[in-house]
Order: sequence, then structure tokens, then C-alpha cells
Amino acid sequence: MADLRTVTIETTPPYSVRVGPGAHGESADLFQGAGAVIADELVHKLHGAGLGLGDLPQHLLPGGEAAKTLTELERALDFLCELRLDRETTLLVLGGGAATDLGGLAAAMYLRGVAWIACPTTLLAMVDASVGGKTAVNLKSGKNLAGSFHQPSAVVADTETLTTLPATEYASGLGEVLKTALIEGEDLLSFLEANVAALVARDGEALAEVVCRCVATKARVVASDPREAGPRKALNLGHTFAHAIERVAGPGAIPHGIAVAAGLGLALEAAAGSGLLADPALPGRVSDLASALGLPAGLAALRETSAHPLPAGELLSAMSHDKKARAGTPRFVLPRSAGDLELDVGFDPTTLLA
Repeated sequence: MADLRTVTIETTPPYSVRVGPGAHGESADLFQGAGAVIADELVHKLHGAGLGLGDLPQHLLPGGEAAKTLTELERALDFLCELRLDRETTLLVLGGGAATDLGGLAAAMYLRGVAWIACPTTLLAMVDASVGGKTAVNLKSGKNLAGSFHQPSAVVADTETLTTLPATEYASGLGEVLKTALIEGEDLLSFLEANVAALVARDGEALAEVVCRCVATKARVVASDPREAGPRKALNLGHTFAHAIERVAGPGAIPHGIAVAAGLGLALEAAAGSGLLADPALPGRVSDLASALGLPAGLAALRETSAHPLPAGELLSAMSHDKKARAGTPRFVLPRSAGDLELDVGFDPTTLLA
């Protein structure tokens, strides 16, 4: 395990995140006691053998957001029931953010909660979805509206799986990386600027470093606020805009992290327009970095690259359905500078429409 790095999430109880190439094959000690595997169907075909657990019962999910439905949740729960697994079992969940969201929620609900281990295989899942215990499925009314907080007992992020990611899905992960840099501050933002070429080329060393840094940032925030009552809201930077974009475009039409990148541009515009922005150079830096990483720097760029018109009025309407809205009024996280955020900012509809 010499090449692997470990980050500890200081929740109650704490758990470890192992990061690096070959992490699946090096984690037999964590996988002991596993009773079943829930996995993205394509990911299982590509990387399931690396877990070394071919004799375990396996339940396969459709790819992407199609996995995050009440129907798929019921299928997963029926699978666990048919195995007659008890509360001492551990569930392994293999795949991207959608698979870990669904699998984690199934673990939370089966017998009122069993242990689970997340094995994220996308960059977005490694730096965001698999860490922090937020599990959910989507409803017709919006994303992630039915879910639970259920921390995994471990996370195993094998960076070798990132070599098989489609370009769009890889870029989606970079959107969450950029968000994390704005939360963490100048050190991570400067690291991204200095390592753009390596990250675009999926260099293994640069990826392991950035995943560890992002996980450490999320670990710090989650440990301070496990159930999102205060400081953890910082992790929603760009997301109120992003969820509206995803809702208007339609399920799966725009990958989450790409919508987040556009949302970051909108958040910076809103911060500048409201007088909150303390670093006037920040929007330009973030715009340049987003473009270099293959991400939209704002809503205009997203409209051009995605071929979705994303009308302002429809986006505004979609925001009222956001799960963090208060009495139908959306709340925003806005940056003053890198590492300094204002939480729970409200805007009147006219300002938002602009």
C-alpha cells in the first residue's frame, strides 16, 4: 500500500478515504465482511474484477441519473432482502456519484441502516459525492429530494479507474474540483493553475494529489457540520444555479459538474453585482481556469457549448424547487475571495432574472 494516500474523515465514527492507483486491489482488509455489491453496470464490467470479490452477490444499476429513482431504489432493497443479509453485513457500492447516492441510500434504509463502503470510479464521485454521507434519489420535483445522511465506513478511490472515463464525465469532475478550490482558498486554486496541463492529460500523480486535497477540504467541512446545519452549506457553492440548469435542461442532459462550473461563474457575477466580491481579480482567474480545464466559464458559454437555450425565466422558476430554498426563495453561497464565502444569500426575483 506504499503508493496509496489516506485521508481521515473525523465524523462519529471516523472513517478513512484511500486514494491512489490500484487502491481496489490493496483494500482486501476493508472489504472483509462484505455481503453484496451494488454497482453501475458498465463500471462493473470495466473495474469489478479489481475488487477481487467476484463470488459476492451483485446487483447492477443503469448508468448515470437513471439509477437515482424510487424504482431502482426498490429493486436494490428487494435484492438485499432476498439475500437475507443481517445488520452485521457491509455493502460495497461501485460506480460514480449516481451509484454511490443510490447504494448509500439503500444501505441507510435496509434494516434501518447497514454499513457500506463507497468505491467511487469517477472524478466527481471521488472528490465530492462519495464523501460526507449524503445519499439520495431524485423525484419528479427535483434532484436529491428523497435521501438520508448515512456516512460510509470507508471510501476507496482507485485513480486507475479515471483512465476509462469519457471526456465529458472527466470534465464534470473537474467542475467540482474547481468549486472545491474556491472553498479551500489560494493554495488549491494556485495548484490548479500550475497543473492545468497535467490534469487535462489525466496525469496520475497530479490526480492523486488533487483528489487528496479535495477530500481533505470536504473532510474538514463535513467534520465541522455533519448534517449541513451551518458551515457545510459552503459545499453548495454554485449548486443552486447548477441544479436549476440541470432541471431546465432535462435529466442527464448536462453533467452535474459542468453545470456547477457555469454556476460558479454565475455566483461570481452575483457576488460582484451585489458588492460582496472583495477580490476583483477572482472572476477572471476562475474564468481562465475553467476554460483551460474544458469547462464553461458561465451561463453564456454553457448555452453555446450545450446547445440548450436555458431561458432565464425557466431557470428562475426551477430555483424555487431547490431543496435549500426557504419558503420558495432560493438561497445562495457567494464568494468574497478564494476561501472566504458568504452563506445563505437571498436575492429578489428581478435581480436573479438579470
